[in-house]
Amino acid sequence: MAELFKDVYCPVFYDQFSGVLVKALPKFDAAKFNQMIFNECFENYELKQRMHHTAEVLHHFIPANFRAAVSVLKKIIRELREQGIKEQSIEYMFLPAYIEMYGLEDYDCAVDAFEYVTQYTSCEFAVRPFIIRYPAKMLLQLQAWTQHESRHVRRLASEGSRPRLPWAMALPEFKHDPKPLLPILTALKYDECEVVRRSVANNLNDIAKDNCDVVVQIATQWLGDNEHTDKLVKHACRTLLKQAEPDIMALFGFKQGLITLTDMAITTPVVKVGDKLTFKFTIGNASHRPQKLRLEYGLYYLKKNGALARKVFKITERVIAGNTQEQITRHQSFKIISTRVFHLGTHKLSIIINGQESRVNAEHDGLYRFELVG
Repeated sequence: MAELFKDVYCPVFYDQFSGVLVKALPKFDAAKFNQMIFNECFENYELKQRMHHTAEVLHHFIPANFRAAVSVLKKIIRELREQGIKEQSIEYMFLPAYIEMYGLEDYDCAVDAFEYVTQYTSCEFAVRPFIIRYPAKMLLQLQAWTQHESRHVRRLASEGSRPRLPWAMALPEFKHDPKPLLPILTALKYDECEVVRRSVANNLNDIAKDNCDVVVQIATQWLGDNEHTDKLVKHACRTLLKQAEPDIMALFGFKQGLITLTDMAITTPVVKVGDKLTFKFTIGNASHRPQKLRLEYGLYYLKKNGALARKVFKITERVIAGNTQEQITRHQSFKIISTRVFHLGTHKLSIIINGQESRVNAEHDGLYRFELVG
């Protein structure tokens, strides 16, 4: 059985952290700390619940006054660094969670804490309630952070302000109107750090889900600046490319009608749950000139109510030479996973060439059927 992500919070982790707290807090009671951590509900807590639970327990061992508590948080981080303990994934995000939970009424001290703590573990989740509570002040602060010497703080400016950051509360005002974010993203588009530029792309991709026209305009303006910015723009437009947004497809040079589909066949017309769907087809460039190709397939999953829901999977994106043909074979797993429920019955498949579901001939609807059985 695969280890669950929430199990980063385990006895080994807390033993290590207790060793840090012993140094940072002279009167720290490790036995009491572990007793409070591993309460009767701990096993049933999910990842973020364990994160916030850890912050709540830590609150019992450090000063109740928030400013004094921030001094202790900084001391803890210094001790973590002294012991050579680096974050492996997100396990120390309970430190930013502490700021979120206990510092919302002390804006200035919390901002100072974010700037320090995010250089050890990202504050991208914890900063969001402050953006909602103090929108004008936080926009100015985010803009100021774009000039910070630390790449972690610069990244917080863009990642923390994403309108739809996964696992985090949404920022409804920016979903409705993302324009206040654009000076922040513009200030970071040439950042020397790829991780920061990728965060800018993630923010723009979030914006595209609610305000397509804003990202189309930015992509048109930014594309062609330099290699790094082009990569940023391409990543920012990944949702619009999957949706085959016409202006974005044209911007990246994906033309329709010049690449053909033939010999399409599903070689496993009946697929058992746990097995793989296999299909093959041939693509050809009908032009004498090389053409840019974005090749995907759409899997129409059968839903419980009998409707079909399409999910798009990318196969390749490249240039295909003129007057050439290529045979493609692909597999799609129907192995049981926690994030998808499979429903038995007729599913459908399509081949998507440069954003368009393609047909082998005029009579075919472009959808290929297969049965999923138990």
